[in-house]
Formats: sequence, C-alpha cells, structure tokens
Amino acid sequence: MLLIDFYVLLVGLLLGSFFNVVAIRLLKNKSVAFPPSHCPNCKHKLAVFDLIPVFSYVFLGGKCRYCKTKISPLYPFGELLTATSIFITYKWVGLTLELVPALILTILLVLAVLTDIREKLILDVITLPALVILLIARLFVGSEPFWFYLIGGVVGFSLLLLIAIVSKGGMGGGDIKLYAAIGVALGPWMTIMSLVLASFVGTIVGITLIIFGIAKRKEPIAFGPFIFIGTFAAYLWGREIWNWYVNLFW
Repeated sequence: MLLIDFYVLLVGLLLGSFFNVVAIRLLKNKSVAFPPSHCPNCKHKLAVFDLIPVFSYVFLGGKCRYCKTKISPLYPFGELLTATSIFITYKWVGLTLELVPALILTILLVLAVLTDIREKLILDVITLPALVILLIARLFVGSEPFWFYLIGGVVGFSLLLLIAIVSKGGMGGGDIKLYAAIGVALGPWMTIMSLVLASFVGTIVGITLIIFGIAKRKEPIAFGPFIFIGTFAAYLWGREIWNWYVNLFW
C-alpha cells in the first residue's frame, strides 16, 4: 500500500505540473502541447531538471535557471494542490468505481482554481467536457439512480444562475457551469451543502482580507478556491458535517 501511495503522490505532482501549463496556456488561447515548456520571460526551453515538480522550484530558489527571473509561487502551489487533492480522494474513496467520477471532479476543481486565481476566469473549455464525462460516468457509477445526479446538475446550475441574477453579475458564467458539473458529481443535497460551505469560507476570508487592507470592499475576488474547498469537503465528508451540525444545534 505504501508503494501505491507513493505512486499516487508522484503521479499527482506530475499532473500538477501539467495542469499549470494547461491553465496558463488555455487562458491565453494557446496550444497545450506546443511549444515545449519554456521560461515565459527569456523563452528558453526548459530541461528535464527544470521541470521536476516542487523540487526544481526550491532548488533553483524560485528563479529561472537561465535569466534569473522570479518564478511565480503558483507553480509549486498547483503541483502540491493537485498531488494532495488526488491523494486524499484516492485514500478516502478507495479503489472502487466511484473513484472515476471522484477523480474527474477533483481534476476539474483543481483546474478551476488554477485559472481563477490567475485571471478570475473558470473556462468553459475545461468545464463543459468534464460535465459531459461526469454525466457519462454517472450513467454507470453511483449509489443513487442517474436522475438523482441529473437533478443535482440542474440544482447546481439554477442556484448559481439565481445568485448571478440577484447579484447583477456578482457570479460569473464560469461558476454557473462549474456548479452544473459539481451537481452531477454530488447530487442535489451535497451540492447545496458545497455552496453553503464555499460561501461561508469565502465570506470569512473576504472579511479578513478587507480588515487587513489586502482587498477593498466590492473588489471581486476569485471564488474558485472557495468552491474547491466547499465541494471537496461536501463530497468527502458531507454526511459527517451534516451529522455534526444536527448534533450541535438540535
């Protein structure tokens, strides 16, 4: 099991490095495959040594080996986020068929975070294919009938659409479609919980940023990271959270 755990973490780190490239290039409407990885400043092609997840960043002191330009800490962040998320999902869900939709959802959430924290955008080119794949997966995998997950998608889409209308654009179209995919993965009840958790965490963080002068009132902040936290928590520990809430207040 330790060998499998190590392999999952290693694959997660490698995927994280690739997802950084996917996020950056899709945001710029560029090919994910070409050209090969290179420094965005000096354009020098990166060697294998420069591409070792996390290690290369630490060993090179967070700078390009060729032009010494500082490398964004978002690179190791993306690698660690991907590896940790995939590992936790694998350990919690186990080697079951449910791991298929679970990993699709995890990858979608990670990519949403990586694009949202960079440009405050959640891309349809990532979300819509993931939504289709989740729909297909839920035809064959799930503890509930397919219609349950279909309703979840409708609920997720409708709730975010309603929030966008009421807030007059306070919620982006990318968030709305992302929640349709989340709904298909979680079903209606856990989708609602994920939104409640995401909103709660987002509110706490937003107030904190305003108090410390890091953000200004009415300044938009990326909601993707909070969607990630809320959805991840609801999917993996939703029942435990609900039971804790019921025991606390009833």
